Amino acid sequence: MAIGAGRAGADSVRDEQWVLGDYRAETALWPVSQGGGITVAVIDSGVMTSHQDLIGQVVPGADFSGDSGDGTVDKDGHGTGMASLIAGHGHGDGAGIMGLAPKAKILPVRVSWDSTDAVAQAGLVRAIRFAVDHGAKVVNMSIGGYAGADQETRAAVKYAVDHDVVMVAATGNSGNQATHVEYPAAFPGVVAVGAVDRQGRLWEKSSYGPETTLVAPGAEIYRASAKTSAGYGVGNGTSDATAYVSATAALIRAKYPELSAGQVINRMIRTATPPQDGSAVPGSRYGFGVLAPAKALEADPGVDGESRENPLVGRAESRGAAGDGVTEPPGGEAVVPAAGAGGAGGAGGGGWFGVGVAVGVALWGVLVGGVVAVVVWVVRVRRRRGAGG
Repeated sequence: MAIGAGRAGADSVRDEQWVLGDYRAETALWPVSQGGGITVAVIDSGVMTSHQDLIGQVVPGADFSGDSGDGTVDKDGHGTGMASLIAGHGHGDGAGIMGLAPKAKILPVRVSWDSTDAVAQAGLVRAIRFAVDHGAKVVNMSIGGYAGADQETRAAVKYAVDHDVVMVAATGNSGNQATHVEYPAAFPGVVAVGAVDRQGRLWEKSSYGPETTLVAPGAEIYRASAKTSAGYGVGNGTSDATAYVSATAALIRAKYPELSAGQVINRMIRTATPPQDGSAVPGSRYGFGVLAPAKALEADPGVDGESRENPLVGRAESRGAAGDGVTEPPGGEAVVPAAGAGGAGGAGGGGWFGVGVAVGVALWGVLVGGVVAVVVWVVRVRRRRGAGG
């Protein structure tokens, strides 16, 4: 897709949300469930409450990044983007971003940028426990690069699993550079999500490994940004795919409140669509297959099984129980502002918590002396862009 393709204006953002069409959101999902009554915690860079597509969706959360606040400050835009894919409600007459679960609530839990820092690691622990203790039924972690050796983080994940919370995290954006799933996605009990493009092919930078649970749309994804209250961006990554899985979990939990977190996960696993390239499932690249929200919502009760236990708790970790954090530099990704969307509304930050140098390419129109100039720049970032998309 050419950058900036589509009609100018916020309405083109909705038109470009190909995931809504492919998942038949208006006909197959929302008449069944819209996620009402479910709180999804977004552990990320914070969530902007004043974005026009999220007004009224975000409840006060917490900030464990080292700053004070309730999680509603988002200096990067990544968390706001993920929240919009989960619970965005658009605005006006068919404009703006719609999430897959537009009536779910978002609990923003802000964590630090640097996943190698001890403060950041401690912040993630507090973030997970806060989310559980404040009513989140689903926890979205479009983040990665944390050390699996940290026993407090491991205990926090177990705490969430033991409290019947669906934990969802991104596998990473390292692709073929490192065939392993990043933490926290690699922890037992966590739904580890990779990304596919519109043709159902594994996105080239989607990390994979035996822990991979599901894959979901993660290429050419339009989402809200935090540059302005009307900002939008488009990007690629396992972060976006993770948000769609979290939204699907919210839809299921709203429709079937009697199901345990384990049964919700089991529904998503057992109804996943086999890869179009014929890859065997379950496998390290596609997990159990491509997320199929409509099938998961309409599944025969028999698919839930008798056990209420999380089917991923006994999963082995490919890097051993000790874990070793990030060992390879994950690939960066391009995130660009949507054409004509929200003026200078810019892109949300790309995937984050990575290693080394990532390249960000942005394209926007700048009015200079009545002439629209196209500007492209390369941004060097420090250790921030990894599992997120």
